[in-house]
Amino acid sequence: MPAIVVVGMQWGDEAKGKIVDVLSRHMDVCVRYNGGPNAGHKVVFDEQTHVHHVIPAGIHNPGTLCLVCDGLVIDPKELSVEIDGLRKRGVRLDNLHISQSAHVIMPWHKMVERAEETKLAEGKIGTTLRGIGPCYADKARRWSAVRMGDLVNLDVLRTKVPPILQHYNAMLACVYGAEPLELDAVLAECETYAKELAPYIGDTQALLQDAVDAGKRTVFEGSQGTMLDLDQGTFPFVSSSHPIAGGACLGTGVGPRDINEVIGVVKAYTSRVGEGPFPTELHGDAASNLREKGREYGSTTGRPRRVGWLDAPCLSFAARVNSVSAITLQSVDVLSDFPTVKICRAYRINGREYTRLPSDRSLLNQAEPVFEEFEGWTGDITGAKSMADLPASLHSYVATVEKVVSAPVAIVSVGPGRDQTILTDAGKKLLPFLSV
Repeated sequence: MPAIVVVGMQWGDEAKGKIVDVLSRHMDVCVRYNGGPNAGHKVVFDEQTHVHHVIPAGIHNPGTLCLVCDGLVIDPKELSVEIDGLRKRGVRLDNLHISQSAHVIMPWHKMVERAEETKLAEGKIGTTLRGIGPCYADKARRWSAVRMGDLVNLDVLRTKVPPILQHYNAMLACVYGAEPLELDAVLAECETYAKELAPYIGDTQALLQDAVDAGKRTVFEGSQGTMLDLDQGTFPFVSSSHPIAGGACLGTGVGPRDINEVIGVVKAYTSRVGEGPFPTELHGDAASNLREKGREYGSTTGRPRRVGWLDAPCLSFAARVNSVSAITLQSVDVLSDFPTVKICRAYRINGREYTRLPSDRSLLNQAEPVFEEFEGWTGDITGAKSMADLPASLHSYVATVEKVVSAPVAIVSVGPGRDQTILTDAGKKLLPFLSV
């Protein structure tokens, strides 16, 4: 049975949540492997929209085991709110398990990140201010890290927190001029959420390895996107984890030979949130029109996303880095009624043309996109049920994207809903269980 990684091919916000939800209805296990509450995976069905920050998008399928694995960082308060919201909507959570090895975002992480971003001013990274980066930094520092297993072991927690808090209080006061945190208040807050979360926390590695050994269908849900990967993305304007397909192994304990397929999720245009290079970015009315039509506002922060045309050098790079088996092409309905659509086929930098993403990512700040124009498509395609229902110009666009990534398009998405998902001939071969 297949083990499939679903990975974002751009700067996140590609609609990975929808694809994971669609796949999870036919899967035994759904696994989150990286990131934290900076994710905002949207699932739409039965006229309801659900936004997932940490809990896997497969949670809406009661028969799917949902695992939040080692590679995540978790804010106990925000996770408790997310769990409570799902309960109120009648979602069962007895299939949810959280790794005892996932790291905890503590109150000082958010305070330090906010202070750092303020101090950096125009040089800021543009983070979600949720403490993600500082928490991952403590994971690498080791002695100052708190894990979910520590959170629910109050004796361990009371031993670990005081020296870490002393370190951070000194930093907050001396470097940033901020008020210190009170030890008793921090411990009391931790104990409150520890009681709420304890029933879900355990050994997810064992659960996942047993499922893989038993041949269970498994989908690995990446958050953010390839261009935000800590090593492969547009550093330093990246996330602090590994969204790429390889991150599924790092963040779960599953070996690479246990992965069968990698599905790359591509939006029909490009968007990103936060600072950093964006060669195909649109500005002015063109950007506003695309942003409004695509409802391009962050699911987590509400910030307006920067938008632009599709970027072939980025996509071909992402396809190689992730070894994609196939891709899904999302939000093609958003581009309806544009007279022409564009794909950046190369960059012009200092008089030289680049068809590959330069290893020196800072060069992207000087990149002038070299565009190829395509005939647009018109009319409302949100009700299309098969590829035959789509206009010829859109078929041409799909074929061009396939050439860019050197992989077939398996799914074309014509809207946010589950039922707005078209399986191509290639998709029927790769994902036959979806056509049943």
